Amino acid sequence: MPSDALAEFELLVMLAALRLGPDEAYTVSIADDIRGRTGRLVRRANVYTTLQRLEAKGFVASRLGEPREERGGRPPRLIAVEPAGVEAVRTTTEAIRAMVGDLDSMLRGPR
Repeated sequence: MPSDALAEFELLVMLAALRLGPDEAYTVSIADDIRGRTGRLVRRANVYTTLQRLEAKGFVASRLGEPREERGGRPPRLIAVEPAGVEAVRTTTEAIRAMVGDLDSMLRGPR
C-alpha cells in the first residue's frame, strides 16, 4: 500500500473532517458524523488515536478552538486537513473507484 494511502477507518475520519471543516471538526463531531452517515458504532478513543496517527503523517493539523459550553467550557482540539491529507483521500478513493468500477451493477443488487 502506498504511504499516502489510507486504511478504511482513516478514510472515514478524513472524509468527516473534510465535510465538517476546520472550525467544527474535532473528535466528537467526527465520531458523530461517521455514526450518522454509516450507522457504525464509533468509539471516540478510536477517532482520537486515528487523528494522532494522521497528524504524525502530516495529513491533518490540530489547534485548540474556543471554549464551548457544551463541552463544559473546555476548548475542542480542532482538526484541519492538510494538502497532503487531501491527496491521500484522493489516492485512496481513486483506488476504491478503480476496484469497484465494473462491479458497480453487481454491488447495487438486491439487499
